[in-house]
Amino acid sequence: MAGLALARGLFPNNVALASSDPGGDPSTLYPAERLAIARAVPARQREFAAGRDAARRAMAQRGLANSPIPMSSDRAPLWPQGVTGSISHCQSCCLAAIALRTDARALGLDVEEDTPLSDDLIAEICTPFERAWLSEQSTLQARHWAKVIFSAKETAYKCQYTVTRRLFGFDGFEISLDQKIGHFEARFTASIAPFARNTALMGRFGIGNGLIVTGMFLTCG
Repeated sequence: MAGLALARGLFPNNVALASSDPGGDPSTLYPAERLAIARAVPARQREFAAGRDAARRAMAQRGLANSPIPMSSDRAPLWPQGVTGSISHCQSCCLAAIALRTDARALGLDVEEDTPLSDDLIAEICTPFERAWLSEQSTLQARHWAKVIFSAKETAYKCQYTVTRRLFGFDGFEISLDQKIGHFEARFTASIAPFARNTALMGRFGIGNGLIVTGMFLTCG
Protein backbone atom coordinates (compact mmCIF):
# COMPACT_ATOMS: atom_id res chain seq x y z
CA MET A 1 0.00 0.00 0.00
CA ALA A 2 2.97 2.33 0.50
CA GLY A 3 3.63 2.40 -3.23
CA LEU A 4 -0.02 3.13 -3.99
CA ALA A 5 -0.04 6.05 -1.55
CA LEU A 6 3.05 7.50 -3.23
CA ALA A 7 1.54 7.03 -6.70
CA ARG A 8 -1.67 8.82 -5.75
CA GLY A 9 0.29 12.00 -5.21
CA LEU A 10 1.72 11.93 -8.75
CA PHE A 11 -1.40 11.97 -10.93
CA PRO A 12 -4.58 14.03 -11.36
CA ASN A 13 -7.90 12.68 -10.08
CA ASN A 14 -8.99 11.38 -13.48
CA VAL A 15 -6.29 8.69 -13.31
CA ALA A 16 -7.29 5.49 -11.51
CA LEU A 17 -4.57 3.71 -9.55
CA ALA A 18 -4.44 0.28 -7.97
CA SER A 19 -1.95 -2.13 -6.45
CA SER A 20 -1.75 -5.90 -6.20
CA ASP A 21 0.36 -8.62 -4.63
CA PRO A 22 3.56 -8.74 -6.72
CA GLY A 23 3.46 -12.53 -6.52
CA GLY A 24 0.45 -12.79 -8.82
CA ASP A 25 -1.52 -15.93 -9.68
CA PRO A 26 -1.22 -16.86 -13.39
CA SER A 27 -4.35 -19.03 -13.14
CA THR A 28 -6.42 -15.83 -12.94
CA LEU A 29 -5.31 -14.69 -16.41
CA TYR A 30 -7.51 -14.70 -19.49
CA PRO A 31 -6.58 -17.22 -22.22
CA ALA A 32 -5.13 -14.52 -24.49
CA GLU A 33 -2.95 -13.33 -21.61
CA ARG A 34 -1.76 -16.83 -20.73
CA LEU A 35 -0.84 -17.37 -24.37
CA ALA A 36 1.30 -14.21 -24.35
CA ILE A 37 3.50 -15.55 -21.53
CA ALA A 38 3.29 -19.28 -22.18
CA ARG A 39 7.06 -19.54 -22.63
CA ALA A 40 7.98 -17.20 -19.79
CA VAL A 41 9.64 -18.43 -16.61
CA PRO A 42 7.32 -18.80 -13.59
CA ALA A 43 8.58 -15.61 -11.93
CA ARG A 44 7.75 -13.58 -15.05
CA GLN A 45 4.31 -15.22 -15.25
CA ARG A 46 3.60 -14.17 -11.66
CA GLU A 47 4.74 -10.59 -12.37
CA PHE A 48 2.56 -10.46 -15.46
CA ALA A 49 -0.46 -11.75 -13.54
CA ALA A 50 0.10 -9.23 -10.77
CA GLY A 51 0.23 -6.38 -13.26
CA ARG A 52 -2.97 -7.45 -15.00
CA ASP A 53 -4.72 -7.84 -11.65
CA ALA A 54 -3.71 -4.30 -10.64
CA ALA A 55 -4.78 -2.95 -14.03
CA ARG A 56 -8.22 -4.55 -13.80
CA ARG A 57 -8.65 -3.20 -10.28
CA ALA A 58 -7.88 0.27 -11.61
CA MET A 59 -10.27 -0.19 -14.54
CA ALA A 60 -13.04 -1.22 -12.15
CA GLN A 61 -12.68 2.13 -10.39
CA ARG A 62 -13.76 3.76 -13.65
CA GLY A 63 -16.68 1.39 -14.07
CA LEU A 64 -14.96 -0.53 -16.85
CA ALA A 65 -15.73 -4.20 -17.33
CA ASN A 66 -13.17 -6.90 -16.62
CA SER A 67 -11.45 -7.66 -19.90
CA PRO A 68 -8.22 -9.18 -21.19
CA ILE A 69 -5.08 -7.03 -21.41
CA PRO A 70 -2.85 -9.16 -23.65
CA MET A 71 0.63 -8.24 -24.79
CA SER A 72 1.53 -6.94 -28.23
CA SER A 73 4.56 -8.11 -30.22
CA ASP A 74 6.57 -5.22 -28.73
CA ARG A 75 5.64 -6.45 -25.21
CA ALA A 76 3.49 -3.39 -24.47
CA PRO A 77 0.04 -3.96 -22.90
CA LEU A 78 -2.87 -4.00 -25.35
CA TRP A 79 -5.38 -1.85 -23.49
CA PRO A 80 -9.12 -2.03 -24.16
CA GLN A 81 -10.55 0.45 -26.65
CA GLY A 82 -10.66 3.95 -25.20
CA VAL A 83 -8.22 3.22 -22.36
CA THR A 84 -4.55 4.05 -21.81
CA GLY A 85 -2.42 2.95 -18.92
CA SER A 86 0.88 1.88 -17.44
CA ILE A 87 1.97 -1.04 -15.25
CA SER A 88 5.07 -1.41 -13.09
CA HIS A 89 6.36 -3.82 -10.51
CA CYS A 90 9.37 -4.45 -8.33
CA GLN A 91 10.10 -7.16 -5.80
CA SER A 92 7.77 -5.74 -3.14
CA CYS A 93 5.17 -3.75 -5.09
CA CYS A 94 2.98 -3.88 -8.19
CA LEU A 95 1.10 -0.80 -9.43
CA ALA A 96 -1.12 0.12 -12.36
CA ALA A 97 -2.49 3.44 -13.59
CA ILE A 98 -5.27 3.83 -16.16
CA ALA A 99 -7.18 6.70 -17.72
CA LEU A 100 -9.74 7.15 -20.44
CA ARG A 101 -8.35 8.30 -23.78
CA THR A 102 -10.67 11.29 -23.55
CA ASP A 103 -8.76 12.38 -20.43
CA ALA A 104 -5.15 11.40 -21.18
CA ARG A 105 -2.99 10.97 -24.24
CA ALA A 106 -0.57 8.70 -22.39
CA LEU A 107 0.53 7.64 -18.91
CA GLY A 108 3.87 6.55 -17.51
CA LEU A 109 4.42 4.82 -14.17
CA ASP A 110 7.45 3.17 -12.59
CA VAL A 111 8.16 1.74 -9.14
CA GLU A 112 11.63 0.78 -7.91
CA GLU A 113 13.18 -0.39 -4.68
CA ASP A 114 14.97 2.58 -3.10
CA THR A 115 18.41 1.02 -3.32
CA PRO A 116 21.52 2.82 -4.60
CA LEU A 117 22.58 2.48 -8.21
CA SER A 118 26.09 1.12 -8.78
CA ASP A 119 28.76 3.23 -10.46
CA ASP A 120 28.72 0.90 -13.47
CA LEU A 121 24.98 1.40 -13.95
CA ILE A 122 25.27 5.14 -13.41
CA ALA A 123 27.78 5.26 -16.27
CA GLU A 124 25.42 3.25 -18.48
CA ILE A 125 22.18 5.07 -17.64
CA CYS A 126 23.14 8.69 -17.02
CA THR A 127 24.20 11.28 -19.58
CA PRO A 128 27.25 13.53 -19.02
CA PHE A 129 24.87 16.31 -17.92
CA GLU A 130 23.22 14.03 -15.37
CA ARG A 131 26.56 12.69 -14.11
CA ALA A 132 27.84 16.24 -13.68
CA TRP A 133 24.82 17.03 -11.50
CA LEU A 134 25.28 13.81 -9.51
CA SER A 135 28.95 14.68 -8.91
CA GLU A 136 27.77 17.62 -6.82
CA GLN A 137 26.10 15.20 -4.36
CA SER A 138 27.74 12.99 -1.76
CA THR A 139 28.55 9.48 -3.00
CA LEU A 140 25.58 7.91 -1.18
CA GLN A 141 23.18 10.65 -2.28
CA ALA A 142 24.46 10.47 -5.85
CA ARG A 143 23.68 6.76 -6.04
CA HIS A 144 20.22 7.38 -4.56
CA TRP A 145 19.36 10.20 -6.97
CA ALA A 146 20.74 8.19 -9.86
CA LYS A 147 18.08 5.57 -9.06
CA VAL A 148 15.44 8.30 -9.20
CA ILE A 149 16.82 9.40 -12.59
CA PHE A 150 16.62 5.78 -13.79
CA SER A 151 12.99 5.52 -12.68
CA ALA A 152 12.14 8.87 -14.29
CA LYS A 153 13.59 7.64 -17.59
CA GLU A 154 11.56 4.44 -17.37
CA THR A 155 8.37 6.44 -16.80
CA ALA A 156 9.09 8.98 -19.54
CA TYR A 157 9.97 6.20 -21.97
CA LYS A 158 6.68 4.36 -21.32
CA CYS A 159 4.75 7.59 -21.75
CA GLN A 160 6.39 8.58 -25.03
CA TYR A 161 6.18 5.06 -26.45
CA THR A 162 2.39 5.16 -26.30
CA VAL A 163 2.58 8.16 -28.66
CA THR A 164 5.61 7.42 -30.88
CA ARG A 165 6.01 3.62 -30.87
CA ARG A 166 9.74 4.31 -31.09
CA LEU A 167 12.46 2.44 -29.21
CA PHE A 168 15.58 4.18 -27.90
CA GLY A 169 18.13 3.90 -25.12
CA PHE A 170 18.78 5.68 -21.85
CA ASP A 171 20.46 8.55 -23.67
CA GLY A 172 17.17 9.44 -25.39
CA PHE A 173 16.10 11.48 -22.37
CA GLU A 174 18.01 13.88 -20.14
CA ILE A 175 16.50 14.22 -16.67
CA SER A 176 16.49 17.26 -14.41
CA LEU A 177 15.20 16.73 -10.86
CA ASP A 178 13.63 19.26 -8.52
CA GLN A 179 14.31 17.54 -5.22
CA LYS A 180 12.35 20.06 -3.15
CA ILE A 181 8.97 19.61 -4.82
CA GLY A 182 9.31 16.12 -6.30
CA HIS A 183 9.08 17.12 -9.95
CA PHE A 184 11.26 16.10 -12.88
CA GLU A 185 11.75 17.15 -16.47
CA ALA A 186 12.55 14.60 -19.18
CA ARG A 187 14.00 16.33 -22.22
CA PHE A 188 14.33 14.59 -25.61
CA THR A 189 17.94 14.56 -26.79
CA ALA A 190 16.86 13.99 -30.41
CA SER A 191 13.74 14.59 -32.46
CA ILE A 192 11.33 11.65 -32.32
CA ALA A 193 8.12 12.55 -34.13
CA PRO A 194 5.89 14.13 -33.03
CA PHE A 195 8.32 15.37 -30.35
CA ALA A 196 11.06 17.78 -31.37
CA ARG A 197 14.56 17.70 -29.87
CA ASN A 198 14.63 19.45 -26.46
CA THR A 199 10.89 18.96 -25.93
CA ALA A 200 10.40 18.52 -22.19
CA LEU A 201 7.91 16.10 -20.65
CA MET A 202 7.03 16.87 -17.03
CA GLY A 203 6.69 14.20 -14.35
CA ARG A 204 6.61 13.76 -10.60
CA PHE A 205 8.26 11.43 -8.12
CA GLY A 206 7.65 10.20 -4.60
CA ILE A 207 10.02 8.46 -2.21
CA GLY A 208 9.15 6.60 0.98
CA ASN A 209 8.95 3.24 2.75
CA GLY A 210 11.84 1.88 0.73
CA LEU A 211 10.29 2.71 -2.64
CA ILE A 212 10.73 5.21 -5.46
CA VAL A 213 7.64 5.88 -7.60
CA THR A 214 7.63 8.12 -10.68
CA GLY A 215 4.64 9.16 -12.75
CA MET A 216 3.83 11.11 -15.90
CA PHE A 217 0.55 12.25 -17.47
CA LEU A 218 0.26 13.61 -21.01
CA THR A 219 -2.88 15.61 -21.65
CA CYS A 220 -4.95 15.19 -24.79
CA GLY A 221 -4.36 17.49 -27.72
